[in-house]
Amino acid sequence: MKKRSFFERLTGSVNIDDEEIQEMAESQSRSVTAQAAGYNQGHSTWMEEPSGEGQLAVDVHQTPDDIVVRTMIPGVKKEDIDIAVSRDSITIKGKRMNEREAKEEDYFYRELYWGAFSRTIQLPHEVDIEGAEATENQGLLTIKLPRIDKDRQTKLRVRSL
Repeated sequence: MKKRSFFERLTGSVNIDDEEIQEMAESQSRSVTAQAAGYNQGHSTWMEEPSGEGQLAVDVHQTPDDIVVRTMIPGVKKEDIDIAVSRDSITIKGKRMNEREAKEEDYFYRELYWGAFSRTIQLPHEVDIEGAEATENQGLLTIKLPRIDKDRQTKLRVRSL
């Protein structure tokens, strides 16, 4: 076992020789090359969850009254979208079908995601699930979730029976 230098002991660093650096560089290069090859063959692992479903990109913002979730879903039929809302989360699921399938060898680039997708979002405030509404316009899905105002108060009058 090689004795660590004063500098290595002082900083907690380790000395890596040139062979180890070369091995790490080659390993990283192989990994990047394999990812690029998979990407170019239509295996866009950067968009897929481990379950094989794609994950939607979303924007979530709030207004004084609502939490608004927006996502792009072009090419998805309304009946193929499933939105589940609870008081503290929302799940959007769907499926985008490729109706014109070319042969694998005929593709130059294959970047579009086809198949099942989903996304679950934890909401920053509780929402009124009964007042939620979803609209779609030119592929943009917008979901408005009314916020529950926990500070809201009301006065009750006592009635005689």
